[in-house]
Amino acid sequence: MSQYFQIHPENPQKRLIDQAIEVIRKGGVVAYPTDSGYALGCHLGEKKAIEKIKWLRSLDDKHNFTLVCSDLSEIGTYAKVDNAVFRLLKAYTPGPYTFILDATTEVPRLLLHPKRRSIGVRVPDHRITHALLGALGEPLMSVTLIPVGDTLPMSDPEEIRDRFGAHLDAIIDGGACHLDPTSVIDLRELPPKIVREGRGDVTPFTS
Repeated sequence: MSQYFQIHPENPQKRLIDQAIEVIRKGGVVAYPTDSGYALGCHLGEKKAIEKIKWLRSLDDKHNFTLVCSDLSEIGTYAKVDNAVFRLLKAYTPGPYTFILDATTEVPRLLLHPKRRSIGVRVPDHRITHALLGALGEPLMSVTLIPVGDTLPMSDPEEIRDRFGAHLDAIIDGGACHLDPTSVIDLRELPPKIVREGRGDVTPFTS
């Protein structure tokens, strides 16, 4: 069974954040809250953890993984960002968006789309997520926790424990989250392309 951490959504307890990060550093898969549902996360480039996440979500090799970053400077390490894209990212992060960009050589090959060499990046607006990223000191490899056959991300940590507790190394209970997934915006070419309309307002990317 997974470890279960009840962490305050406004004032995350450092002791519990550090314990959760220890699970991640040891190669574990964790469920954690974001500003658009719960997500599955693991250490960047941890092959066994990534394979477990693929299995839990029934994902194929064409699925775009997301690097959850603490800020814009971290995005720039892992994704190619020109001035025009930087301005868009600055205006709409943090927030409930996932942006698809061309990856740099810093991104492990197993995270990349096999043909496009692209990567999803995002900066959530959620205090627990930022506390985790601050303690880890690098991005989390992440996918939204949407069970097979469902269209919406899971938002109840107790339900996550009931359904996935036997397969996860830790669950971070930060209370209920929004039900809508992120809006996904492809910024590899401008004008932007709306891949998925979710919680984030897509109007600024369609004008």
